[in-house]
Amino acid sequence: MNPSAKNYSLLQVAMIGGAIATTATVSVFGPAWTRSVRAALQDSPKAVVDQVWQLVNSEYVDGKFNQQDWLAVRQSLLSKDYSSKEEAYVAIREALQKLNDPYTRFMDPKQFEVLTSQTSGEVSGIGIRMELNETTKRLTILEAIENSPALKAGIKAGDEILAIDGKPTQQMKVDDASKLIRGKEGTAITLRLGRTGRSTFDLKLTRARIEVPTVTYTLRQEGNRRVGYIRLREFSAHAAEQMGRAIRNLNGQKVDSYVLDLRGNPGGLLQGSIEIARMWLDNGAIVRTVNRQGVNENTRANRTALTKLPLAVLVDGNSASASEILTGALKDNKRAVVIGSQTFGKALVQSVHELPDGSGLAVTIAHYYTPNGTDINKKGITPDIPIELTEAQERQLATNPKLIGTQNDPQYARAIAILSSNTFALPPVNQPNQPMSQGASELKF
Repeated sequence: MNPSAKNYSLLQVAMIGGAIATTATVSVFGPAWTRSVRAALQDSPKAVVDQVWQLVNSEYVDGKFNQQDWLAVRQSLLSKDYSSKEEAYVAIREALQKLNDPYTRFMDPKQFEVLTSQTSGEVSGIGIRMELNETTKRLTILEAIENSPALKAGIKAGDEILAIDGKPTQQMKVDDASKLIRGKEGTAITLRLGRTGRSTFDLKLTRARIEVPTVTYTLRQEGNRRVGYIRLREFSAHAAEQMGRAIRNLNGQKVDSYVLDLRGNPGGLLQGSIEIARMWLDNGAIVRTVNRQGVNENTRANRTALTKLPLAVLVDGNSASASEILTGALKDNKRAVVIGSQTFGKALVQSVHELPDGSGLAVTIAHYYTPNGTDINKKGITPDIPIELTEAQERQLATNPKLIGTQNDPQYARAIAILSSNTFALPPVNQPNQPMSQGASELKF
């Protein structure tokens, strides 16, 4: 076992968190040779180079390595002298390109920190969402997140951030402001705020670990129907927990149907997609993964569904990976009607490893199939009811996000029409390019 690398396992941080296990590395050379090489590589940029090679060699889903001589790649990597870590990183990336797999990738320490922060669903900061107001050109608070230092300090939506630790924010981009606001847990930050009805004031806050909301939900009254609208932005470590709260709260508000919006969701943790699928499915298969050795792992629902109410799922070309696992499970089990445009088409699973110098490696370790055995890789999932947004409609929703999930959103509006009819409505006569798929008519609520 190699104690210097951390492995985030298939069902924990598989990219499509949680318990961290050490990573087994397998050498194809003799033990004496390996010991001598390890001694020579210790505290050298070559140590990371060799470890990346070892991980790919032992885990990569394609045992033929895209028809590459992987032993020759290692010999080439170790024959070079690297004057810096950056040089070693370049060599690693060049070697990985030979696999022709964009998902098996190396991340420098900063990139790996971003990934782990994203998948953890937590950040260290004060807990605000902000935007650059188009009219005033000022950084403006959209929301103070629940249980955050910002909310506890009384920050309100509409407050303007005029300075961060004395640095004026005039003409500052949102990303640059975020970098200044985020920082080590327990450290202090001072914001100068502007608020309608009072003079500018300074507010000192202490940064804390914040759970990032990845699930938003609301009750929509659509005619005589009470619709629970849930939007899931990504499958972070907290996504399943937040989804469970959303469904339970909406159940408590006596909704009679649901719309689950996965548009723009790039995926995330495999386990998150499984847990969320089980909240909607009582029975049936969820996903089948196949590793390099051809070993199948089948995951099924386990009678833990939180609701059996009618469900429509919205997807688009940016719904990928874990989003497609969830969509495929609901579609193949005829649990939901899927509406929107063709999904992205990523049916590969990665494991993520932290390397000794803080960099990281994502390695494709398995291929997955939907419950019906469909391989969606580079193809995507075809919605039951395809509806493509026009460029004008996309632009309208992008410039005014408040219209998303309303009757001004054509895909959402179609979902409401379907739910209201308790069956699948035929496509409008003037929209011949939006056919109903063959299997759609088989699903009845």
